[in-house]
Amino acid sequence: MLMRLTNVPRDYAWGSTSLLAELEGQAPAAGPEAEVWFGDHPGDPADLADGRTLDAVTGGSLPYLLKLLAAADPLSIQVHPTKEQARAGFALEAGLSADDPQRNYRDDNHKPELIAVLSERFEALAGLRPADATLRLLAALDDAAGVQTLRARLSGDGDVLRDTIGWLLSGDAQTEVDDVIAALAAAESEEFATELRVVRSVAERYPGDPGVVVALLMNVVVLSRGEGVFLRAGLLHAYVSGLGVEIMAASDNVLRGGLTPKHIDVAELLSILDTTPGDVPVLRPEEGPVTTYEVPVPDFALRRVELEGVEVPVEVRGSAMVLATAGDILVRGADGEAVTVPVGTAVFASAEERRLVLSGSGEAFVAEPGATD
Repeated sequence: MLMRLTNVPRDYAWGSTSLLAELEGQAPAAGPEAEVWFGDHPGDPADLADGRTLDAVTGGSLPYLLKLLAAADPLSIQVHPTKEQARAGFALEAGLSADDPQRNYRDDNHKPELIAVLSERFEALAGLRPADATLRLLAALDDAAGVQTLRARLSGDGDVLRDTIGWLLSGDAQTEVDDVIAALAAAESEEFATELRVVRSVAERYPGDPGVVVALLMNVVVLSRGEGVFLRAGLLHAYVSGLGVEIMAASDNVLRGGLTPKHIDVAELLSILDTTPGDVPVLRPEEGPVTTYEVPVPDFALRRVELEGVEVPVEVRGSAMVLATAGDILVRGADGEAVTVPVGTAVFASAEERRLVLSGSGEAFVAEPGATD
């Protein structure tokens, strides 16, 4: 069975008035359009043509949540727990109401995620840079007292990245934070030109926020259309700008580390943060019509399909979705039923549909549960 899915864009403040509109060939929106959810998550289940929502069909059993994401401004710096951490944290907060703003854990699941890029350029912060590399970056800043203090902290012993992030977010480092942000304005570095530009743009949006200096410790990742990046549990990250298809485990567990007015629990953030430094691998498009974004989790799998007038059969496992992102897309199921998928919408294929045939000209993304051993 094939069913069309739509949803109303969520109007988070960091969303874009133009990115989703341009994708769909529409005029710019009056307000920000940040995310469109295609899933059965209780926070915003997708709409069916008959007036129901997808959870009425699935019973809320989908292991993944598929989204369109459009960022004009940086999202909060955040990290997601492992399953074990989520179960423990959710149990500890059993006495809090579901909508309590002090709650860290909305459910007992992990939230690994993948972003695949639709815009020509997508910028993100992902993972932590080795401390010695950040010290080279900080050499481009002047010698204000706060800059010197930050250099000294990163030159220490032990887990200096964890200790420094905890200090920056503690509320006791605002003077030093202000010094570092002020020093960014005149900083120049050939090696770190992109990093300085991106963090300056973050500072313009969040003046005085300690998260700006946390961002200075993070890798800047610049992606092109079709490229992707997988964000594992414990990895500090924030999307900065651009349009993409995002898929994640069906969870709403987010621990924040700056660039947000929302609740920040520093101790809990540090308890799940993985401070192992290093680059985050970029997943690149493959030759041929189908790109598979390899991820090491069983919750979801995502493929990008480029269509040029030739039918492309796709074997799927479990309940799947096809999201149209360009052109004219048609999806045919096992019984020959065919459904057109306008750009910016999706079609849901129930679990008995084991083989979908995509046709037309354009681009689509196929989401499904991941493989299990």
